[in-house]
Amino acid sequence: MNLENNQQKDRLLVSYILCAVGFFGVGGLHRLYNGKIGTGLLWLCTFGLFYVGQIVDLLIIPGMVDEYEHKLRLKAGVSPFGVPLNQAVVTSQVHHPTGNQLMIKLIEAAESKGGTLTVTQGVKFTGASFAEVEATLKEMYKSGYVKIDNDPNTGAVIYHFHEL
Repeated sequence: MNLENNQQKDRLLVSYILCAVGFFGVGGLHRLYNGKIGTGLLWLCTFGLFYVGQIVDLLIIPGMVDEYEHKLRLKAGVSPFGVPLNQAVVTSQVHHPTGNQLMIKLIEAAESKGGTLTVTQGVKFTGASFAEVEATLKEMYKSGYVKIDNDPNTGAVIYHFHEL
C-alpha cells in the first residue's frame, strides 16, 4: 500500500508540473497525462481555455489523479483496497468481538432512564469516552437493537432501546 501511495504522490507531482507548463503556452498536458484526452486536446488548442481552465485545474488535479488511479485499478481487476475483484474473500481466523461490557453498561443505563439514552448520559453512566459510547451505540443501531431520534426541545440525538 505504501508503494501505491508513493506512485499516487508521484503522479500528483507530475500532474502539477504539467499544469504549470500550461502557463507557458502548452496547456492540457496534465489532462492528457491523467487520461482526459478530449478535454486535454481542447486545453491544448485553447491555451487551457484561455488560462481560466488551467487555474481551475490547479484545484481539481487531486480528484483527477484519484479518478485516473481508480480507473486503472478497475481495469487491472483490483478493488480500491487492493483486493482482486475476481477472487473470493476467505478468512483464515474468526475473531470474536470483545468489549461487550460497555454495551451491557449502556443497556443498563438505558433501562434506568426508561429505555432512552443520549451519548452524554452513556458517558456519565459508564465512564467511557464520547467516541467509544457513540461508536457502540451506532453499532447497536446498525444491528437493529436501537432506534435513533432527536429530542424535540433540545435537538439532542436520543437512542431508543425498544426492547426495554
